[in-house]
Amino acid sequence: MNYRHAFHAGGFGDVVKHAAVAMMIEALKRKDKPFYALDTHAGIGRYDLGGAAAEKTGEWRQGILKVIEAADSQSDAPAALGPYLDLVRVMNGGLKGNPADSLRAYPGSPRLVRALLRPADRLALSELHPEDHAALVAEFRRDAQVQVHALDGYVALKSFLPPPERRGLVLIDPPFEAANEFERLTRALVQGHRRFATGAFIAWHPIKHIKEIDAFHAALKATGVDRVLVLVFAVQPMDDAVRLNGCGLIMINPPWPLAEELPPVLHFLHRALRRRGKSTWRLEWLAGEAA
Repeated sequence: MNYRHAFHAGGFGDVVKHAAVAMMIEALKRKDKPFYALDTHAGIGRYDLGGAAAEKTGEWRQGILKVIEAADSQSDAPAALGPYLDLVRVMNGGLKGNPADSLRAYPGSPRLVRALLRPADRLALSELHPEDHAALVAEFRRDAQVQVHALDGYVALKSFLPPPERRGLVLIDPPFEAANEFERLTRALVQGHRRFATGAFIAWHPIKHIKEIDAFHAALKATGVDRVLVLVFAVQPMDDAVRLNGCGLIMINPPWPLAEELPPVLHFLHRALRRRGKSTWRLEWLAGEAA
């Protein structure tokens, strides 16, 4: 419970995660039926990129700033990035002038998902850290579509699934403070899917050494969960077990046509975010579809 995401807000991991989350929400909205969204490790609604925590690491300068600059200067920015980047711009007064000077606010996943909901959709947020929970409560105090809970994220899966809507999105973004976090995440995905088999799941994880990720994927595949789409996104070589070299996404039951729409988005993001040496990304079915 010591993790504070403010140090990493707007970094490359956020950009990849939030781009995919926004695309999944937009895909769910292609059907008229309302849906339910659950964010198990919610953090806070919005982050101050000019604050002490964000400035200490400066990760946003190598993340969302690079992508905004690329989208503004290149003609091939995918339209699917629009809902996500438009929200960032709106939160920053339209980003007039130099983005490096005017980019000061960044949406956490709660604010991003809420901005994309329709009137009949619902959002549940779970956050255990006292200060972050208080910030979430203040952010959504008068919002009837949002419920905020002071609950462990993994417990939230058992408490709030399945929802009455029987369709929706579950975002699992644990802090990875525990040594066995990959094992915990695997169990959570299996248990969550068992309770909410018709729902879409997206889970974020860090990447240091690729061997660790290969073992994680093998363990997840062995569970027998079907329709699992995995992303490996590296901004630098994945050969250092200490350094954060990339991030990954596990997507279960991704709504159509996410698998077809993601590649051009990932190509654009990787071109903007890659740093040094051999870096790459890959998107593949671990189970189901074309696996």
